[in-house]
Amino acid sequence: MWRSSGRLPALLLPRCCFALRRKGGDGLFTGRSNGSRLKVAEALLDTTAKGQEIRPASKIAEKRDNTHFFDVPSFLTVSGQLHLEVMTGAFTQVYAFGPTFRAENSQTRRHLAEFYMVEAELAFTESLKDIMEVMETLFKITTSHILSNCPDDVELFHNTVAPGQKERMEQMLKNSFQVLSYTEAIDILQQSTETFKFEPKWGCDLQTEHENCLVRHCGNIPVFVVNYPYDIKPFYARDNQDHPQHTVAAVDLLVPGVGELCGGSLREERLDLLKSRLEEHGLKDTYHWYEELRQFGSVPHGGFGLGFERYLQCILGVENIKDVIPFPRFSHSCLL
Repeated sequence: MWRSSGRLPALLLPRCCFALRRKGGDGLFTGRSNGSRLKVAEALLDTTAKGQEIRPASKIAEKRDNTHFFDVPSFLTVSGQLHLEVMTGAFTQVYAFGPTFRAENSQTRRHLAEFYMVEAELAFTESLKDIMEVMETLFKITTSHILSNCPDDVELFHNTVAPGQKERMEQMLKNSFQVLSYTEAIDILQQSTETFKFEPKWGCDLQTEHENCLVRHCGNIPVFVVNYPYDIKPFYARDNQDHPQHTVAAVDLLVPGVGELCGGSLREERLDLLKSRLEEHGLKDTYHWYEELRQFGSVPHGGFGLGFERYLQCILGVENIKDVIPFPRFSHSCLL
């Protein structure tokens, strides 16, 4: 049974969204002119990410203290990124497409506890422009692939669920995506006449209301926001060493109706800076193996992740993310 949020006719969802999910997956990185990419099977278990812990189910194990199936704490993965970084050492351009899990206590229209994510890593890249080019090309080629192969399904959504979405999507496909620095974005938000629940301040993460405002400011064209503050991005983001502001080479892609669709960065390949960052966060022991990837030399590299359900929301004009996945799971709800 497909569980609908109530906004869409439940009988329409399986036929249309299954077709779109399948064709969208088929279209990933199709038609790229700069070489092929290796698809990597994502590891669903992780000993570093703090997701849902895996424990033995036997009654004997339950009686033991600190019993772990793998002898160490293990969790459902929140990302395949670090494993892909390992693979780029051999295959240069790799990607994964599979389920990921987040234990966020959120019941918004754009959050799930279990969702699919496209993640890509590229070796020998020293510029966020390279990452942004792949993001934009992935969005446009995958969307064109879906339009060519599922025109009836897309038209059904555009006619009955989101009138006007066809024209909005055409605008996204024919225009180049905009680029703003994080600092420029904060300036735009502070000068905006809109009233925000969360005050936009330099050094704070962007909220959904901020993201949607920035997209509208750019004419409802997707916009890249680059160079975020050092303190609000993960340890693996490459330090720009641009004091006094101090930013990292990170990028988010914001799209109409959704907000953040993609998040990525150049990865910190310099061992001394990586060690310092891990020590700051108390993660040195946990990520010792990650340090070893740089110990004997590394190459500049970077990557990103794209939430596939949010992507379907964006191109179809569906307001609730729970309407583009067969069995939506979120905090306090795992019925099927």
